[in-house]
Amino acid sequence: MNNFSLLLGRVGLGLYLATIGAGVGAADLRPPVAPVRDVVQVLHGVTVHDPYRYMENVKDPQVQRWLRAQALATRQTLDRIDIRDALLRRIEALSQATGDSIANVVRMPGDRVYYLKRPAGEKQFKLMLRTGLGGAEKVLVDPEVLTRRHGVPHAINYFVPSWDGRYVAYGVSAGGSEDASLSIIDVGRGKTVGAPIPRVREGLVSWLPDSQSFTYNQLKPLRAGQPDTETYLDSRVVWQKVGASANQAMAVFGPTVTKGLGLTRLDVAGLIFSPDSSWMLARTTDTTLPEGLLFVAKVADLGKPGVRWQPISGYADKITEVVLKGDSAYLMTYLHAPRNEVLKLDLKQPQLSLARVVATPPEGTVLEDFSLNRDSLVASIREGTSVGVRRYAEGDSVGQALTPAFVGAATVHSDPAHAYSDILYTLSGWTQLPQTFVDDGKTTRDVGLHSRLERPVLPEIEITELMAPSHDGTLIPMTVLHRKGLKLDGNNPTLLDGYGAYGFSETAHFSPSTMVWIEHGGVMAYANVRGSGVYGNDWYKAGFKATKSNTWLDGVACARELIARGYASPKTLAITGGSAGGIFVGRAVTSAPELFAAAIFNVGMMDTIRSEESANGITNTSEFGSSKSAAEFPALLEMSTYHHIRDGVAYPAVLLVHGLNDPRVDVWESAKATARLQAASSSGKPVLLRLDLQAGHGIGSTATQRYAMSADIYSFLLWQMGLARLKP
Repeated sequence: MNNFSLLLGRVGLGLYLATIGAGVGAADLRPPVAPVRDVVQVLHGVTVHDPYRYMENVKDPQVQRWLRAQALATRQTLDRIDIRDALLRRIEALSQATGDSIANVVRMPGDRVYYLKRPAGEKQFKLMLRTGLGGAEKVLVDPEVLTRRHGVPHAINYFVPSWDGRYVAYGVSAGGSEDASLSIIDVGRGKTVGAPIPRVREGLVSWLPDSQSFTYNQLKPLRAGQPDTETYLDSRVVWQKVGASANQAMAVFGPTVTKGLGLTRLDVAGLIFSPDSSWMLARTTDTTLPEGLLFVAKVADLGKPGVRWQPISGYADKITEVVLKGDSAYLMTYLHAPRNEVLKLDLKQPQLSLARVVATPPEGTVLEDFSLNRDSLVASIREGTSVGVRRYAEGDSVGQALTPAFVGAATVHSDPAHAYSDILYTLSGWTQLPQTFVDDGKTTRDVGLHSRLERPVLPEIEITELMAPSHDGTLIPMTVLHRKGLKLDGNNPTLLDGYGAYGFSETAHFSPSTMVWIEHGGVMAYANVRGSGVYGNDWYKAGFKATKSNTWLDGVACARELIARGYASPKTLAITGGSAGGIFVGRAVTSAPELFAAAIFNVGMMDTIRSEESANGITNTSEFGSSKSAAEFPALLEMSTYHHIRDGVAYPAVLLVHGLNDPRVDVWESAKATARLQAASSSGKPVLLRLDLQAGHGIGSTATQRYAMSADIYSFLLWQMGLARLKP
C-alpha cells in the first residue's frame, strides 16, 4: 500500500499528528466528539434541526482537524482487526489471478480497437489501441506517469477516438475528483497536440465527420464568492480545431449561447455527429435524468450565425438515448412503453409523430440499452440480474436473441461509426470471469481480449433467486450467493446490498472481493428494490420522490426474509449501499436498527434536505425533489437519514466510507451522519468514518485503494459479527 495514497494507510502516529495539529494525543484514539451548533429552520411549516450544519464548510480548519482525527481513529481501529491483513492479501491475490481488467471497448473503422486496461498487478487503467481483435497492443495514455510526477493518483475519465484514427480525445482527473481536463493525442506520433482544456468533466466530446475538429461541453470558471451550486449551470458546447488555442475556440450551443431555444441554466448539452451523416444533433440533460431536449441542424451550418436548430423532442417525450446514423435518428423512449422501445425518425421530416417503432423487448423483459452497427440494431435486454443481447434487422421489431456462452450480463461494445456487421460484447456472471465474444450471426468466439493466468481456485457457489414480500405485499427480487451446502441456521455472516435510484439495477458481475467474503463463510444478497429498473420504468418510479420510502422499506423486507429463511440473524446480518444507495441503507438502519449487526454507508447521500446546496446536489433535484418545493419537501425529509437518527436508539455498528474529493456526494454528508450517530447511539457499537484524502466517489480509484477499502469493510463486518477480534 502506498502510505501517501491513503490517509487510512499505516502512517506513523507522530508524523500524522504533526500534520493535523495539536489536540489529538497518542493515548486518545477514540473518535473525537463533534461540538453541537444547532441550526433550526422552519421549512414549509416543519421545524428542522441541523446540529452539525457547520461541517458543510469542509475547508474550515476545525472541520478539517475533526475529519482527520476521525480518520486516524478509524485507521488505528481497523488495523487492529486480526483478520484484516489476511483479507487484504487474499483480495489482492485473487484479483490479480483473475487477470487483466478491460473496460470501455470501442471499435472504429480500420479494424481499430480502443479500450481501457489495467494489467494484473498494476494500479490504474491505461488507454490502449490494437489493430484487429488479435493484434498487438499499444499504450496510448498511461496516467501513472502523471501519478509519479505529481504524487496524486490520476485516472482516465473518458476517451473518444476520431473517425479517421489519427487522434484520440481523452479526459484525465486527479485524486478521484473527476474534474477532468481534455487533451488530444496524435496516435502516430504518440504526442499530445495543443494544451489541455480545463473543466471538461463530462465525456460529451464528439468529432466532426472530417476528424479535424471536435466539440465538447465545458463548465464555466467559478468567480470568487460564487456558490458551488453554480458549477453545472450555464455550461457551453465549444467547437475547436485540433491544435488550436483556447482563444480560437467557438461556443456554439448552450443556455447562454443559443438563447432562443428555451434552454434552462441546468441544460448540459452535447453535440452528436456521425461520419455517414450530414446532420448533427444537440441533446441536453440535467446530468441526472437521461431525458431532455433534442434538436437537429446541418453540420455545414455549425458556427454560422443564426444556425437553425429544429426541435425534435422535449422532456415530456421521455427520450432517454439517441443514436445518429445517416439521415435517421434512433430514439429510445418509455413514453408509451414502460419497458422501453426504440423509434426511428427521418431527419428530413423531424416530427416525432412520424417516427416508427423499430425495436421492442420480449414479454417480461426490459430493453435497457441499444446501439447500431452496419446493418442492424443491437439491444441489451434485461431479465432480472441477467442481460442478454438481441439483434434487430431492418424491418424486424421483434429481433433475435444471441445465444450466450453462459447466463450472465452482457455489455455490447460501441461501434459508433457503424462499421461492422458482427457484434462485439463482453459477458460476465456471478461466478464467471469476464470474456469478450464476437458474434457474426453464425458463430460466436472468444476473442481473447482478457488475458489471464490459470483460472483461480474459487469456492463452489450456489445462486438462489428469492422474492421478499414488502410492506405493501409487493414481491421484491433478491439474488443470494453463498457456498454450496451452506447450513441455514442463522449463523452465517450475511451482507445485503441495494441501491434503488435512477432506474439502475443490480446486475450479475464477477467480483474477487465478493468471492473472498464467500470463502470466509459469507452470504451475499443483492436486492432490486423499487427505484431500480429491473422491471422497467414503473418499478423505477415506484421508488422515486414521493414513493421513495418503498426503496428502504423493500430493503427492510429483504432483511427480514434473509432472517426468516435462516441465512442470517440480527447478530450476523449487515446491510450496505453507496451513493444514492445511502438512502437505501441509511433509512433501513434508522427504520429497523434491531435487524442489523452492522452497516456500511459508502459515499452515501445522508442529508437529502441540504444536498441540493452542493454542486452536484442541485442536478439531482429531478431525481429526489427539492426542499424549496412545498410539495416535494415531505418526501425529502422522510428519505433523509441524518434527520431520522434518534437519541438513545441502539444502532448497529456503522462504517462510513468517503473520499475527500468526492464531486458527486460531498464528504460533509458522511461527516454530519457520523457525528450524529456517534452522539445518538446507545448500543456502544462503533461508528467509524473511513476517509481517503486522495479519492472521490470511487471513480478513478486505484486498484490498491479498492483492495484496501474491501479489506476494511469485510474485516469490520466480521469483527462486529463476532468472527474476528481486535489485536491488543
